[in-house]
Amino acid sequence: MEITEVENGLILEYVEDFEARHIFECGQCFRWKKEQDGSYTGIAYGRVLNVKSDYENGIVLLGNTNLKDFWSIWFDYFDLGRNYGAIKEALSEDPVLGMAISHGKGIRILKQEPWELLISYIISANNSIPMISRSVGLLSEMYGKQIHYRGEAYYAFPDPVKLLEAGIDGISLCRAGFRCKYIYQAAKMVEAGEIRLQEIASMDIDNARTTLMKIPGVGPKVADCIMLFSMQKYGAYPVDVWVKRVTKHFFFDRDVKMKEIQRFAEEKFGDMAGFAQEYLFYFARDLNCK
Repeated sequence: MEITEVENGLILEYVEDFEARHIFECGQCFRWKKEQDGSYTGIAYGRVLNVKSDYENGIVLLGNTNLKDFWSIWFDYFDLGRNYGAIKEALSEDPVLGMAISHGKGIRILKQEPWELLISYIISANNSIPMISRSVGLLSEMYGKQIHYRGEAYYAFPDPVKLLEAGIDGISLCRAGFRCKYIYQAAKMVEAGEIRLQEIASMDIDNARTTLMKIPGVGPKVADCIMLFSMQKYGAYPVDVWVKRVTKHFFFDRDVKMKEIQRFAEEKFGDMAGFAQEYLFYFARDLNCK
């Protein structure tokens, strides 16, 4: 990879396996918006970033950043140190994964902030991506730090103290319904030190899942999403309606329960289960798999 610093941004060349549309529309994140020019603007780690990619030519344009932030934030955020070509080659030994990967070949699993992911995925329970994005955006707008970019206001995700100060009544303004009490309880547990997200990130996958599920509103699927998208536990295989459908459709000839699907994924994909899940999720949702 070669990096050229330009005015208010960077040009990355010779970047492999990076397609912005696949990355930001594969269900792993909620704060990236597609612009008219095909780029995506989002906020993470208190920074606003604009991203545009040319997959075939291996070019990625990053706007509103610099080399310092690239190496301290964005290199890890986009998992640019990982060889996704090797992952795709290994998973493609299965013909189903081969199809899924060809459909979403530019997916990379983002390394997101555990606190924001915890709240985002509590909101995600029995919810649609547009509604999740709306609620996360409202929480940020009401209680997060304002940042300006290209004449527009963006908002960093609020910390636990801000949400505790807001109380359940204030949190309910984000329109997350019954999940608002879970958001408040999660903030309370994190601020009190009952839940230490960095410690959970260092646990093995089973203990991490069990510990996360002590938080009200966190079930197995939400816990696995938090582990996969913010704690780099790539053996996690979050099972939502789309993943259940596609796994059942291609790998079973009968109805199956979530625990059986998770055991299957663990045995079949091992520590690449999370990557397989993302390719399958994107494939199933785009094809409206029944």
